[in-house]
Amino acid sequence: MTPSDAISRVFRIIDASMNRIGEGLRLLEDVARLLMGDAGLTEQLKVMRHELIRVEGPLHQQLLESRDSVGDVGVDIDVPGEDKQRDLPTTVVANARRVQESLRTLEELAKLPEVASYLDSEKFKHARFQLYTIERELFARLLRQDKTKCIRGLYVIVDTASLAGRSHVEVTRQAISGGASIIQLRDKTMSKGELLSLARELATLCHKAGVLFIMNDYLDLTIAAGADGLHIGQGDLPCAEARKLLPMDIVLGCSVTSVEKAVAAEADGADYIAVGSMYPTPSKETAVVVGLETLRQVRQATSRPLVAIGGITRDNAAGVIAGGADAVAVIRAVVSAELPEEAARQIVAELEVKNG
Repeated sequence: MTPSDAISRVFRIIDASMNRIGEGLRLLEDVARLLMGDAGLTEQLKVMRHELIRVEGPLHQQLLESRDSVGDVGVDIDVPGEDKQRDLPTTVVANARRVQESLRTLEELAKLPEVASYLDSEKFKHARFQLYTIERELFARLLRQDKTKCIRGLYVIVDTASLAGRSHVEVTRQAISGGASIIQLRDKTMSKGELLSLARELATLCHKAGVLFIMNDYLDLTIAAGADGLHIGQGDLPCAEARKLLPMDIVLGCSVTSVEKAVAAEADGADYIAVGSMYPTPSKETAVVVGLETLRQVRQATSRPLVAIGGITRDNAAGVIAGGADAVAVIRAVVSAELPEEAARQIVAELEVKNG
């Protein structure tokens, strides 16, 4: 093989790697854009794709001249045990790895004297490390996607102070029977040992019914109880830190009172955002009433599911959904009701009329 033949084959490798990068990033971009509706990840992947596969002038000519699809001996090679069917998270990982491997190839080949004038090795190295982070985020979001889709309808917060001595388990059972999609356990009085035992019982009850179980405040109990998610407020563990510490498949919700805080929560890893208080509420007398206008503004600013909270009743629940919420969170309207199941059913009926 002459030196010129060898260099031609190097450019053939570069061409194939460029194509794999473009194809893999396109799939990841489409997942982020069309399946997840994540504007931030979509933009990152789109910018990366355009910057990495853009070739001009002499390099473009070199790549086309070196291309030999017909003579590619690897086209018909099958690897024993290679998956023919995959789930979506596995497909995302496979394509991310495909791009990362191609980036590594270009990173090394760009160091050759004959190639260095065309390609920047550091650019491919930087992109490879950037994609490691994007891959993790995509994979994690897909693991939580089915749970996040359940953030809709009636979200009942089983608050110990509002139970007035009634059973957590019985009120939760009635709320579920009445149509609640999400149950959150909130308690400020029990020891963690007592609360863990209760949380596990409620988690089992919710999971048997196909309802999400969310733990308020306590990251450690969320994990230990096998909860589907953790909900935090502005005065709790910062959202970004909670996301780092939580397992990938646990949903994270965050309460906000402004558009700015909602945007920050999304950037920090919140899977859903609670906006409130919609109306004055005796459950939290110090709550800031932000109203429906703030809810509408948050709806325009974020792609995350929104939970409206604060003073919501059967009479105003449908209006809150019309304002942009995906779910309405209630405490007293169900938990303090004489008949929690019937109270939940009435709210769900109002929401179904609006959505119908």
